Amino acid sequence: MEKKITLSVKNLKKVIGKKEIIKGLSFDLREGEVFGFLGPNGAGKTTTIRMLVGLIKPTSGSIQICGANIEGDFQEAMTNLGCIVENPELYPYLSGYNNLLHFARMLDRVGDDRIKEVTKLVGLTERIHDKVKTYSLGMRQRLGIAQALLGRPKVLILDEPTNGLDPAGIREMRQFIRFLAEEEGLSVLVSSHLLSEIQLLCDRVAIISKGSIIRTDTVHQLLANRERVIWHVQPLERGKEVLGSLTGIDVTDDGAILTEYNEEKIPLWNKQLVEAGIAVTEMNRKMPVLEDLFLELTGGDTIE
Repeated sequence: MEKKITLSVKNLKKVIGKKEIIKGLSFDLREGEVFGFLGPNGAGKTTTIRMLVGLIKPTSGSIQICGANIEGDFQEAMTNLGCIVENPELYPYLSGYNNLLHFARMLDRVGDDRIKEVTKLVGLTERIHDKVKTYSLGMRQRLGIAQALLGRPKVLILDEPTNGLDPAGIREMRQFIRFLAEEEGLSVLVSSHLLSEIQLLCDRVAIISKGSIIRTDTVHQLLANRERVIWHVQPLERGKEVLGSLTGIDVTDDGAILTEYNEEKIPLWNKQLVEAGIAVTEMNRKMPVLEDLFLELTGGDTIE
C-alpha cells in the first residue's frame, strides 16, 4: 500500500523583481521517507525551503502540509512542520533543558513530558541540564532537532544537518535521521552539499538547477544502469578501436577507457583485446555514485 503524502508542492513559483527564481516546482514527500534536495549554487534550493517553512511567500503555486494549505490555513499547516533552516538558533548561556522549555512555551499542549521525550529521542538525557555553550556541534544539532520535534510534527525539514560535523558525527546524524523516518514515521526533507551522504541517507532525491527540478527519483533508479568498467590498456589507440567496435566507450583524462558493465560480455571483450595483441594492464569495476549523475545533469555546476 502506498504511503500517505505529508507534503505536497505543486507548480511553486517565486518571482523577485522581473526575475523568475523558482520555475514551477512540484514534488511530494511521503510518510516515513527521507527525501534529498540537491542543487548547485544559485539553483533556488534555499529559496524553496524558505517558502516551504513560511519564511517567504510564493508568487504562485501551492504548498500543502498534511492536507493544510499554508496560504489558506497557515497555522494548521505549521503545526505539522518542524524545521532547522541553516543553523539551529539556541541560547548558549541557557541549559539544553531551558532552551527546550523556552520554545515549548510557544506551543500548545507541550509540557515537561514531551521535553523529556524528545531529549531521550535525540540522546541528550545525560547532558540536557548543561549549558549549550559546552555542547559540541553535533550535540547542538541534535538539540536543534529536539526543538523542531517538540510539537510532534509529521514533516521535518533539515537544511545542511551535517554541516561542520566530523566523520563520526556525520555517521551518527545519518543514523538518527534514518531512525526518525523508519521508527517514528516522519517525512524528512534533507538538503546537503555532501552528495555521498545523500546517496547513503535518502530514499528519493530531487535535483534542482536554475529554479527547476530536472530529476526526481529513488536513489536506486537514479543510479540504475550506470555501473562502468575502467580499462587500462596498451597501446591505448588500438584498445579504443577494439573496445569501440564492441560497445560505447569514453576516455578519461588519465588515458583509461570507460565501458558499460556487462557481466556476460566483459570476459569476451577482454579476450578480444588480448587476441588483438593489446595488453590489459588493469581493469576495475566502477560503482555508480550520485556525484557523477549530478555533475552530468547540471553541466558540472558546483553544489550549494
